[in-house]
Amino acid sequence: MKASASRPISVAVSQLKQRPGLPGSVWRADDSAAHILVVDDLPANTRVLEALLTRDGYRVTCASDGEEALARVAEVRPDLVLLDIMMPKLDGYEVCRRMKNDPATRLIPVVLVTGLTDSESRIRGLEVGADDFMSKPFIVPEMRARVTSLIRIKRYTDALDSAESVILSLAMTIEARDRATEGHCQRLARYAVALGERIGLSRDDLDALRIGGYLHDIGKVGIPDRILLKEGQLTPEEYETMKQHTEIGDRLCAELRMLQRVRPIVRHHHEHLDGSGYPDGLRGDDVPLLAQIISIVDVYDALTTSRPYKPALPAEHACVVLRDEAVRGWRRTDLVETFIELLVERGMVSGERERKTA
Repeated sequence: MKASASRPISVAVSQLKQRPGLPGSVWRADDSAAHILVVDDLPANTRVLEALLTRDGYRVTCASDGEEALARVAEVRPDLVLLDIMMPKLDGYEVCRRMKNDPATRLIPVVLVTGLTDSESRIRGLEVGADDFMSKPFIVPEMRARVTSLIRIKRYTDALDSAESVILSLAMTIEARDRATEGHCQRLARYAVALGERIGLSRDDLDALRIGGYLHDIGKVGIPDRILLKEGQLTPEEYETMKQHTEIGDRLCAELRMLQRVRPIVRHHHEHLDGSGYPDGLRGDDVPLLAQIISIVDVYDALTTSRPYKPALPAEHACVVLRDEAVRGWRRTDLVETFIELLVERGMVSGERERKTA
């Protein structure tokens, strides 16, 4: 089985690597003209920058204050923002802070353009998320070099977003092989991120949970349909083959650097804290936290959706199963209880009924 599983893995990775648009040695960046937003309350400054950047082949949009800048960012989604600090209504610090706090715009590079030279001003700029600084009066070759470098980074980021879309599409295609699991990945991603947010995980961890929700079973690309789609109970031999999906998925993710944070989820989402899980029999804190979260929400969703071989359990009964598994030593009780609290708050589980069932 392991030998036969390697072919679809290599084919899938080969297809990803051949997609146009990846940066560097993997994908080529899009060659279309980058779009730059210039923000300054002095028209003379915007005219100078607009003329220079247009001559260099960039598309340029201008704004004269902070509020207009945020509106233009939302409208055109620029590849780079050259942002004056001292402006009416909203200063450059506040515009930058809002952009970097918005998931839709946080990856757009921002260069603060300022006549201020004190270190406090630059420190404040870094604190609100600025990517670079440019002093007034600026030196044209330096300006061009900074713009070129940040545009290159933005194109790389955009290409990674495209790569993520391709990978998630692959995961959805794999899920579609089994109609009984339709919507499973989306629900897992949603549940996992909600639980991660509740316990205060970082943005990077939440992103990993979201992608991991989609990719946790990507290794099933290497499991034969006769086993994956079997309606009856698996034989012991078939079950051993099915368990290989965690290692197959790990090998697939290992070939793509952008998925390194997701690999522990893919490999370890069937581990139990008492060491009785697979594939590595990890115990306690050796089981990665993100994998523990995916495991909890995976069990809940599996229990509450119908399969050819079983009906869906009521949500309250699924919560009882999760609590029993925590008592058995498979799961962290605090994570299970926090997840159940979320379900109650969202009306997916009746709090009173769930307590009585438990």
